[in-house]
Amino acid sequence: MRQWLVQDVMTRDVLTVAPDTPYREIVDSLVRRQVTAAPVVDGDRRVIGVVSEADLLHKVEFIGEEHERRTFERSSRRSARAKAHAAVAADLMTTPAITALPETSVVAAARRMEGDRVKRLPVVDGDGLLVGIVSRRDLLRMHMRPDPAIREDIVEYVLRRALWIDPVCVEVDVVDGRVMLAGRLERRSTAGLAVRLTAEVPGVVAVTDRLAWDYDDSRLVRASGYAFGDSVQLVRPGTE
Repeated sequence: MRQWLVQDVMTRDVLTVAPDTPYREIVDSLVRRQVTAAPVVDGDRRVIGVVSEADLLHKVEFIGEEHERRTFERSSRRSARAKAHAAVAADLMTTPAITALPETSVVAAARRMEGDRVKRLPVVDGDGLLVGIVSRRDLLRMHMRPDPAIREDIVEYVLRRALWIDPVCVEVDVVDGRVMLAGRLERRSTAGLAVRLTAEVPGVVAVTDRLAWDYDDSRLVRASGYAFGDSVQLVRPGTE
């Protein structure tokens, strides 16, 4: 099945700043655009870092404290102190920037954000040039699809195209992303595959399986060593 990719949900109109952009200008830009961070790019739009609200807030955090390096101070604390006294993006930014490609799956992007503890990923092309940005909120868009669109995908791409099942045989109900499949199919393996592929449709939160079958071929499937779903792929028009 075709997964949703970063390019399907990313924001293309990206606020960027140059390495020499002053602190106050960065703050004004973030507030004006109502975003929490901006990639720092060079003259060719290559991402060299990201400056976020967290980087900017160090200036507030260290108000009244001196700039001198302290003995036994943690490296993270020293870095924060340096940023508190920085004046331009090049000294404020977090680097290297953690990025993603447009072809990165939404699932992989979410895992990278969690693993690297970041809230957004600049999106770069094969040459490393900025083409967009994806945030945690963007990744949640796949779960904001309307129920009729989810049902249409299940009927058309799971039942008809992937499994060659007449949709008349399966009742598909979708409420708030929760899918109920009911009906009777010829083989148990087909019913199981229908449930698994349905769970992979963007926007599906959960699947309730009420499918029955005429022939239990599970023992035959296990004996053959064939894993149903390995060679099945759902492709929407225009994505080949």
